Amino acid sequence: MVDLQSQYYKIKPEVDNAVLNVMDSAAFINGPEVKLFQKELEDYLDVKHVIPCANGTDALQIALMALDLKEGDEVITADFTFAATVEVIHLLKLKAVLVDVDYDTFTIDIDKLKAAITDKTKAIIPVHLFGQCANMEEVMKIAKAHNLFVIEDNAQAIGADFTFSDGNVKKSGTMGTMGTTSFFPSKNLGCYGDGGAIFTNDDALAHKLRGIVNHGMYERYYHDEVGVNSRLDSIQATVLRKKLPLLDSYNEARRKAADYYDEAFAGHPDILTPARAENSGHVFHQYTLRILNGKRNELQQFLAEKEIPAMIYYPVALRKQKAYYQESNDADFLNTDKLLDQVISLPMHTELDDEQLKYITDAVLEFMK
Repeated sequence: MVDLQSQYYKIKPEVDNAVLNVMDSAAFINGPEVKLFQKELEDYLDVKHVIPCANGTDALQIALMALDLKEGDEVITADFTFAATVEVIHLLKLKAVLVDVDYDTFTIDIDKLKAAITDKTKAIIPVHLFGQCANMEEVMKIAKAHNLFVIEDNAQAIGADFTFSDGNVKKSGTMGTMGTTSFFPSKNLGCYGDGGAIFTNDDALAHKLRGIVNHGMYERYYHDEVGVNSRLDSIQATVLRKKLPLLDSYNEARRKAADYYDEAFAGHPDILTPARAENSGHVFHQYTLRILNGKRNELQQFLAEKEIPAMIYYPVALRKQKAYYQESNDADFLNTDKLLDQVISLPMHTELDDEQLKYITDAVLEFMK
């Protein structure tokens, strides 16, 4: 699904040298490389504050912790996404309110979001799934009308642009109260271990976040907040510093591969290629087809026999997971439940070449003929 080795070999001398410099410095925790990466990512995103942390799940949890929500407060998010988004809501004893997604973009359904708001709703977590932004113009209008916080789950879409109707362009993760991301190795901007970050333009929130990630301390051994221990280490930061200047080219390589896939599958009656929303640039963390003939699982097995990895993101709705189960009316989740049976993601990474893409697309078409 991803070729991290080939990507590494292209930048091996720079990365190896940078990592060895960290080893020589012995500044492994909160060293200069972390602060430099923080500043460089702030500049890239055009956001006032980046707060690095240990991973993307921590980023979501810490963002929620900073809002001082009370047990039972409601947080609305999408039913069709990775479990981390709802996991942190449950960990903090908040109430996850799950809603359907848009069938074409896989992101939160705006009408269902509106309908889910109650007097207990405090926050919305729109997920920028598979590399494309949720409809942040509408999300922010709803949030403003109801005085709600917005935490963008940007683990899969870093580098994507969202264009508002007035022509204003913002990077994913910088439009809400806070944005969060993951630097897991397979992400569009990935390190060689675990890492994450929180973004915000709110000075007071940034101050609070910096305390929470460091045991609630602003001064050593004085704990002003209930915090956690969540730090991006210097080795991961220095790897990310080498990869950040390449992020736009990485995303463009993904778009080029997506264009190849789109053209190969265009017009096939049983294959729907990923929709590209007019207001959101797509960075294709995943390239996800919808298979309409009911043979998605058989296609996955056929591709596996040809040594082509293809993944199903996600096979079970969050509302039906044992850990997060909630009573629901399936009629309210028609799109999610269709997608669970239809989606399949093909290999997508920066190193795909035409020979590989032809082999993959030929195999898909062979099965689907």
